[in-house]
Amino acid sequence: MLTLRKAGYQPAPRRGSALLTVLWLTAALSAIGLAVASNVRGETERTATGVDETKSYFIARGAIDRAALHILWRGYVDADRLPIYYQPGQPKMYLDFPGAQVTVDIVPETAKLNVNTVRPEDLLRLLSALGVPVDRATEITSAIVDWRTPVDPVRTSPFDAFYLAQSPSFRPRHASFQQNEELLLVQGITPGLYYGESLDDSQAGLRDCLSVFGSDGAVDLNSAQLATLEAVGVAPDDARAIVQRRAVRPFVYQDLAELRDSLGLAGSRLTMDTRTMFTLRATARLKQADGKLSDLRRTVAALVQFNFPGNTKNRPVGYQVLRWFDRT
Repeated sequence: MLTLRKAGYQPAPRRGSALLTVLWLTAALSAIGLAVASNVRGETERTATGVDETKSYFIARGAIDRAALHILWRGYVDADRLPIYYQPGQPKMYLDFPGAQVTVDIVPETAKLNVNTVRPEDLLRLLSALGVPVDRATEITSAIVDWRTPVDPVRTSPFDAFYLAQSPSFRPRHASFQQNEELLLVQGITPGLYYGESLDDSQAGLRDCLSVFGSDGAVDLNSAQLATLEAVGVAPDDARAIVQRRAVRPFVYQDLAELRDSLGLAGSRLTMDTRTMFTLRATARLKQADGKLSDLRRTVAALVQFNFPGNTKNRPVGYQVLRWFDRT
């Protein structure tokens, strides 16, 4: 060996180690490539979802305007004397757009009780109908009444200490509610109780039953929530029968007269006076290439005041958005 080295002989390189190095480099580059591809795909999907969400949002906004116009034009009928756009008492509109379908919930404010004037016994029945245990319902009822009651200089409110102990602390208004969302500040009211416990609106919340623009007495027969019907004294079985019946077709004035006779005192708390203020809640779903609707839903809502033709205040015919809700 010593003689061969002196003669200039060099041993052959070890090919196994070089091949192993190449394999490791290939594996590393493949991993990097897969990671980059995964990130790109993820970003592409997120971007597509963002685009779809934006499209759904603007379609839902347009559906609010379209539904408002349909309500404003509710007097228009076709040759068969059927309403073309909107029939009073209609709970929903189903609007078709080239790239989406939109469901618009139509809730007259007379379907809700006025949070500033509702009687404590009605509040207690409402909370019980929403599934709140009796002891908690009693506490929440007292807290709502306390919030809207002026300060008594002689007697300290038993709820003030709770609000002052919050972080950040605050004082209750001890005056009329100015916005429905103030209820979220009242002791005992959770977001679940306020908004409802389900994503499909099958379980109503306080926002669906109480409003600063709500009714002082009777509630709208065709759109009041099941819990609201029970709150005004309708027996649970009768309230469920009313909801099932109006799902087939809205009640008319003749039906209202018959119901009032059959329900007695509770019947006097039902009306078909929808007045001029409505909450419109539009949920848009895009159409996919295969014709099916996307799972992505986008909802917006608006509190709208209408000036119908022949209104007593001689206001120009039209509507005005009083409040807008981008996230419902």
